Amino acid sequence: MSGLEDLLSQIPTSDIASKIGVDEGEVNKAVQLLVPVLVGGLQENAQDPEHASSIESAADNHAASGLLDGGVSLDQVNEADGMQAIAKIFGGNDAGQVASALAGGGAGNSDLLKQLLPILAPIVLAYVGKQLGQKSAPAKEEASSGGGLNDVLGSILGGMAGGNKSLGTVLGNALGSKAGEILGGLFGKK
Repeated sequence: MSGLEDLLSQIPTSDIASKIGVDEGEVNKAVQLLVPVLVGGLQENAQDPEHASSIESAADNHAASGLLDGGVSLDQVNEADGMQAIAKIFGGNDAGQVASALAGGGAGNSDLLKQLLPILAPIVLAYVGKQLGQKSAPAKEEASSGGGLNDVLGSILGGMAGGNKSLGTVLGNALGSKAGEILGGLFGKK
């Protein structure tokens, strides 16, 4: 099972669908789109050593919370923390702005995306933290420079057939080139 498939398997789509009152198929489709976008956003930020350190810290904290231990319970997901994570991942843009940009590029229902982003961000961060924690001590030292983190993020995105891809490539694959360009604008890139 690839890293992306493993991460997606951790997400309780039926519970999320019940919680927000949306068809499970629609939630699953949106989750399949948003998770690579979130991981790609983390990977983009991890290029900066200061951001990489912040991502590692957040990922470690989410992993330590036990969120992924024995299956994800939505009661454990801190959506307020998820909203803060979205703003950090997407250059200060909130979940509404990110959802609007994605929906504007043909990624689906903006309201659904806006509801899912703060739920998914803590799960993705916990998964990344768990993967970092499974690395050996020398890899932890490498992780402090972003190398270990980039390896983990690249291995997750490796499930998208091709591995360590740029954010533009990830977004292009997940959303199509138009949406990739729109979301790239959230990072101040064209």
